[in-house]
Amino acid sequence: MNYQHKNLASGKWFELTFFEQMANVGSEVERAISWRDKNREYSIKAIERALELLGLTIENTKNRIHLKELKRLHEVLVDYFYFDNQFVSSDKLWHNYFHPFNYAARRNK
Repeated sequence: MNYQHKNLASGKWFELTFFEQMANVGSEVERAISWRDKNREYSIKAIERALELLGLTIENTKNRIHLKELKRLHEVLVDYFYFDNQFVSSDKLWHNYFHPFNYAARRNK
């Protein structure tokens, strides 16, 4: 696979805590949202990076306990950004979902 985050994919990602991983995914989702109306290409690249990082998070065996949630998260993100938003997600929902991970990642440092 051709990773955009080559350094992280080579093993560094697996050194991060679950909270740090999810905060990074959330940062890319926030970028995708903020660019959506300004530059569609940048928005798509950001959501691709978010999905790549989420994929690495799913692969991380220490996150097995969260596997069901992570796979559902992937499904709902793809639906929101690429399809018909059948789960009725919103920008605010994504902000509210990822914000606690940012808080926890900073707090645990």
